[in-house]
Amino acid sequence: MIRKTLIAALVALSAAGVAQAHHSFAMFDPAKVVTLQGRVKEYRWVNPHVALLLDVTAPGNAGGVWAVELTSPGNLTRLGWSRKSLKVGDRVAVEVNPLRDGQHGGGFRKLTLLDTGQVLQARLIDIEKNAAGGH
Repeated sequence: MIRKTLIAALVALSAAGVAQAHHSFAMFDPAKVVTLQGRVKEYRWVNPHVALLLDVTAPGNAGGVWAVELTSPGNLTRLGWSRKSLKVGDRVAVEVNPLRDGQHGGGFRKLTLLDTGQVLQARLIDIEKNAAGGH
């Protein structure tokens, strides 16, 4: 009986840790897509989500530093990304679902390296749609 209780307690604690470590993307507005152009200020290849700080060179309120959240390094690796996919100073265009509260941040959709035209995506469904000619 003690062993069963101990196992149940360990399972409950490990599940709570996983739930706490991951958060929702509900803060981003999936109905809106914003394209940002600028330079990579920082590229953080970290768990649980890779982060990109982008120095946006746009007039008005869109200019300034934007924080862009991607998926996990493991997911990105499976899609061909690496910790060297981006470097500080790269000129990029990034599509994001912006934060609902209007702050300078967003959930990543797609990135184009402006000097080479290379497109990096973080969702397999988008890659498959583009390969098939869909949008």
